[in-house]
Amino acid sequence: MAEPQLATVPETSDPSLVLLTVEEAARRLRIGRTTCFRLVLAGEIESVTVGRLRRVPADAVPAYVAKLRHRPAHAA
Repeated sequence: MAEPQLATVPETSDPSLVLLTVEEAARRLRIGRTTCFRLVLAGEIESVTVGRLRRVPADAVPAYVAKLRHRPAHAA
């Protein structure tokens, strides 16, 4: 008996992509879409507009992570 085929999620780590949708950036960061939109609108994650579209430069994702890594830890 053949194994059932699992639906695959479209690959978003294509290195040739220069601009990502906010949803693709969220997937790469493993955060929710709404959280990612909030970070983009707050200027925490760099974004550009192309016509009426909002896009995140692919290199803005690792730049955001680097920024997070160099922030001082909050006292709990």
